[in-house]
Amino acid sequence: MLETEPDLSERLFSEIDFTNGAVAAVSGGSDSTALLLLLKDHLDRTAPATKLLAVTIDHALRPDAAAEAQAVARLCAERGIAHRILVWSGPKPSTGLPAAAREARYRLLAEAAKGEGIDLILTGHTADDQAETVLMRQARDEGPREEGRGLAGMAPSTLYDWQTWIIRPLLGTRRAALREILRRAKIGWVEDPTNEDDTFERPRIRAALAAGDGGQRMDGALALASRAAAEREQLGRRAAALIRRYASQPAAGLIRLDPDLVASGDDQAAVHALRVLLATVGGVAFLPDQARSEVLFDRLRGEPFRATLSRTAVDARRTGVFLRRENRNLPPAAPAEQNVFWDGRRRITLSDKSDALLIASLSIAPLGAASAAKRATAADGTPSSLVRAALGPEPALWRGGECLGLPGNSQVSATIAVQPAVAPFARFLPSFDLEPAGAVAALIGAPPVPVLPFGGRNAGP
Repeated sequence: MLETEPDLSERLFSEIDFTNGAVAAVSGGSDSTALLLLLKDHLDRTAPATKLLAVTIDHALRPDAAAEAQAVARLCAERGIAHRILVWSGPKPSTGLPAAAREARYRLLAEAAKGEGIDLILTGHTADDQAETVLMRQARDEGPREEGRGLAGMAPSTLYDWQTWIIRPLLGTRRAALREILRRAKIGWVEDPTNEDDTFERPRIRAALAAGDGGQRMDGALALASRAAAEREQLGRRAAALIRRYASQPAAGLIRLDPDLVASGDDQAAVHALRVLLATVGGVAFLPDQARSEVLFDRLRGEPFRATLSRTAVDARRTGVFLRRENRNLPPAAPAEQNVFWDGRRRITLSDKSDALLIASLSIAPLGAASAAKRATAADGTPSSLVRAALGPEPALWRGGECLGLPGNSQVSATIAVQPAVAPFARFLPSFDLEPAGAVAALIGAPPVPVLPFGGRNAGP
């Protein structure tokens, strides 16, 4: 049993729903080691039947990484905790290494969770990490044009790949407090030398926070993150309300905005809604530039026009503003494969009963000017030319040179399914942005956002 303040683990974990178990990401550093042991202590007292799996990712970037992973394995064995080591194999990028390592880490953690039937991952990010993140983004001058989105820092919860929740229960806890807990328990931890390597941005910020006024700077950064997060959530709620009121989907791949959107009286939220929709229609992971989006929004008050932004064709007419994927830079024909994220807009899955020979004969490519597109119309009177233009970039099934049509309408529709995706949030959906993501998902027919794993429900005794 760890010697901690009586209510610490209650405060950290009592509201998390562990019904389906949990994966704890454990590097061997102080933060993740404390997370694991505090979590184990909490579950032993409140829900001992809960499935708990510790996962260590060996990024294969340092000679000592494998030995450090084995040290975590020994700690877990001593505590009766299931543990796995996963290695990031293959070539590593020469630039953008931290971002690539982060993507690989979450992918491997999610794969481990899915393999165990778990949809919840806990990480050891602390208040110190949050302050560093905010100061890094502030140093890059993020925030003013982004309505504070970047300065909100890390969200307490993030949905990965639209199916696995990543929870950060230690964001309100300082690293020093966690290390004191480990010292009292006589448990060591690994000091990652990359945390001292000033080649990278985070170690430089960390060193600056260790200076004389570091405490004040950290408090200021955390207060800024709290304010920015609240503003971001509020903006998202307002944007979601506008999407639900003014946006419709007359045909697959085509979004219509009511002209009254520009007169809603909330330009800030309307621009944000427009940005989310542009990124979704274009299949882009990041929202379009704030300034360019504001210019585009202002143009909606005037005469009809056509423009493109974030791979989205904008056709502003008196009857409405129509958004569709522009008909260029589309994916080439490719074999039909399981769980392909096609063009950043559509997730393609294969049925468990798929005929292997049939699948091998098929490919996925844009519908283009195939006869199915030529015959398309919309029941609400939307011009057929717009419907056809929107369907052209949609993924269709092909066999040789023959188009079999869109998966839902083709002769092999039971074999292959295509689901729309909310592109800017398809990989990482911070809890700050749940409202607009949910509104767009309902609009385009994407799967709903999974429920947040909170509410104080545990796995039982």
